[in-house]
Amino acid sequence: MGNDAEVRRLDLTDLGACLDLGADRGWPREEHKWRLLFRVGQVHGVDDPRGGLIAVVVGTPYGGSVNAISMMLVATEHARRGFGARVLGETLARVGAPTALLTATPMGRPLYLSMGFRVVGRTSTYVGVPRGVVPAGVSRPATAADVEAVIALDNTVFGAPRAELMAALPGFCDQFRVVEDCGVVAFGGAWPNIDQTVLGPVTAPDTATGLALLSDLAAAAPGVVRVDVDHRQPEVMAWARSHGLEHRFDTDIMLLGPDFPFDATRSITPVMLALG
Repeated sequence: MGNDAEVRRLDLTDLGACLDLGADRGWPREEHKWRLLFRVGQVHGVDDPRGGLIAVVVGTPYGGSVNAISMMLVATEHARRGFGARVLGETLARVGAPTALLTATPMGRPLYLSMGFRVVGRTSTYVGVPRGVVPAGVSRPATAADVEAVIALDNTVFGAPRAELMAALPGFCDQFRVVEDCGVVAFGGAWPNIDQTVLGPVTAPDTATGLALLSDLAAAAPGVVRVDVDHRQPEVMAWARSHGLEHRFDTDIMLLGPDFPFDATRSITPVMLALG
């Protein structure tokens, strides 16, 4: 059934069904996050004739070069019937970018490998109430005048154009800050996700500046924070552990298609695992 199921483009009227499908697989009801994904991405799904959704996946196009795949979900009772491969394949085809990027849990990894994705890296997620964080004072709140510079910097570091996402971040985040040195050289955000604050993105010219900006963000964040860290940033993982954050889980970074010029040395933390 999954191989010929009709896949349709979803919209915000389907938000509740997406949250329900996530809850069926034990995911939290991350409405704020989903609303951003609907804004900047393409959400595709398969309807359940009885109501709700059987499967969903998000493809977020960055220019014509990269497609960030996320939120891959299949209802428990329909697992292993081809719906995941069907909705993912259709999303890859409709977005049409030569490179697809995702972070994979152990549950999803076999499907992605079967469709040609390869593992190119790994991330660790740390969560907790930070201890002993002192603001470094290197940053200031961003203004509308900073957005163009942020877009340009992200384009250089991420390696694909994400102008729509970057323009959305100041309104999405509780904090959005920049560091200046003859222009904007770093930016960072902190956004609310149910009962915690995610510290990301943080993009900086070097790790020291990135950690200082991360400290500015963490010091002002209420309660529990979450940090997703690429293993190519061991000093950021050490920062998380030194401030009392606990390691929760790891995910694989996977690519389909050609590499793209992502600068891991300047990407301190991602926006979120769903978006890179």
